[in-house]
Amino acid sequence: MRALLKAVAKVLVVVVAALALPAAPGAAAVNDLVSTLNAPRTDGVTARPAPAAYDPAKPTAVVVVGDKGAVVSDALAPYEILASTGAFNVYTVAPEAHPVPLTGGLDLVPDFTFAQLERLIGKASDVVVVPAMPDVANPSADPVAGWLARQASAGSLVLTVCNGGAIAASAGVLDGHRATAHWLRLDEWARTYPRVDWVRGTRYVDDGVVVSTAGILSGVDGTLRVVERLVGAKAAADAAAAIGWPHYHPGGPAPMQQARLEPRDAVAALNTAFRWDRQKVGVLLEDGVGEIELASVFDTFGQSLAVRTVAVGAGPVHTRHGLTFVPRAGTAAGLDRLVVPGSGSGGAVAGAAAGAAAEYPHRDGGFPYDGVLRYLARTTDVATADWTAKVLEYPVDGLGLAGQPWPWDETLRPVALALVGVLAALGAFALVRARRRPTPGPAVREREPEGAGTR
Repeated sequence: MRALLKAVAKVLVVVVAALALPAAPGAAAVNDLVSTLNAPRTDGVTARPAPAAYDPAKPTAVVVVGDKGAVVSDALAPYEILASTGAFNVYTVAPEAHPVPLTGGLDLVPDFTFAQLERLIGKASDVVVVPAMPDVANPSADPVAGWLARQASAGSLVLTVCNGGAIAASAGVLDGHRATAHWLRLDEWARTYPRVDWVRGTRYVDDGVVVSTAGILSGVDGTLRVVERLVGAKAAADAAAAIGWPHYHPGGPAPMQQARLEPRDAVAALNTAFRWDRQKVGVLLEDGVGEIELASVFDTFGQSLAVRTVAVGAGPVHTRHGLTFVPRAGTAAGLDRLVVPGSGSGGAVAGAAAGAAAEYPHRDGGFPYDGVLRYLARTTDVATADWTAKVLEYPVDGLGLAGQPWPWDETLRPVALALVGVLAALGAFALVRARRRPTPGPAVREREPEGAGTR
C-alpha cells in the first residue's frame, strides 16, 4: 500500500510540473492582455467634442458609454447607422466628460454628460443604445444602469447590443420582456437575471419598448430594425446599403444558428496565453474616417486576442458623423505596422508611419469588417480569423479567408513547457534517489590467518 501511495504521489508531482510550467507565463500573458484591452489613458489629455446642432424637430438617439468604456462595435455601428439616415439627433453620452476607452484603446470624448444632455433636450431621449461595457454586472456600471432606468420609465425605446442587455437587465428594464445577448454569456445572464425571458438563436428580439441584439455585429440588424420602426423600411434599406451591410433582413431577424464553444475555439486560449510575440499595430486616426471603419479595425484585432492596437494620430480627430477621438501616440514608431482605416490621406500616413509598413484593409470596398478579417487571417492564421468572426457574430461564408490554418507556434509552446516540466520532475526524482543510496564504508583490512607470523 505504501509503495502504491508513493507511486501515485510521483505521478501527481509529474502532472503538476507539466501543468505549472506552461501556466506561469500563460497567466502572466492573460493578465497583460486583459489589463490593456480597455485600459484608460493616464496622461489626462482630452479634447472638446463637436456634437451636431440639436434639432428639436427630430427624434434624439443617444449611445450611452460608461466611465470604463464600451465595446467599440456595439457603440459605433449603431451610431453611424442612425446618423447616416439624417432622421435623428445622434449623440454619445456618459456619466462624466472625460475620454472613455473603447475596445483596443480608442479613446472617445463623449458629446455630453447625462446632466448636459438633459439640459439640452429637456426630456428623455427617444432612443437609447446600450452597448456592452467592460464592467457589466459590476457596481461601477451603476450610474449607467440608474440613468437608463429613468430614461426607460420616461418612454425611451431601449436598444441593447450584445452584453449591453445585462446592463439593461441590472436596471430592471428587461424584467418581463423577451431579450437576447451574446451567446458566450447568455447562460450566465439567465442565472443572474431570471426575470428576463432570454432567447437563443436569433440576431435580435423586438419586444416593443425594448429591442435587444445578440453579439456585437448583430447590433447592426437591431439598429436597422429601430430605423424601420421609427423612419421606415426604405430608410433602413438605404442605411444598410450605405455601410455595405450584406445581411439586411427587412421585417424581422434573419435565421441564425445558436453558436456554441467547439474544440477549434481553443485558438482563443492559445492566443491569450501563449502568443507572447503579439503584434503591436498602430491604427491611424484621421478626420472624416467612418465610425464603422474605425470599429472594424479596433474590434476585429481586439476580439482576435492576437493583436494589440494603439491609436495613432497628430491630434484629436472628428469622424464622418462628428464623433471626437484622441489618439494615444503621434506616430507608429516602435510598432510592427500601421493600419489605415478607410481610404487614408497620403500626407497623414507618411507622417504617422515613422518607418512602419502601412496597410489599407478597406481598399477593396464592401463591408469594412470583410477586409480586416482577411487581413487578420493573412497575418495571423485562419483559425484566429474564424474565432474572431464567431465572436463578432459575423458570417464569413464567401470571404475567402486565406493564410496559415492554425497557430502552430502558439500550440507548441505549452507542449514544450510541459515537457520541460516533466523532465525537471523526473530529474528531481533521480537526484533524490541518488542521495538516498547508501555509500560504502572504509575498506576493512583482511584478517591474517590465525597463527600467522609466529613460528
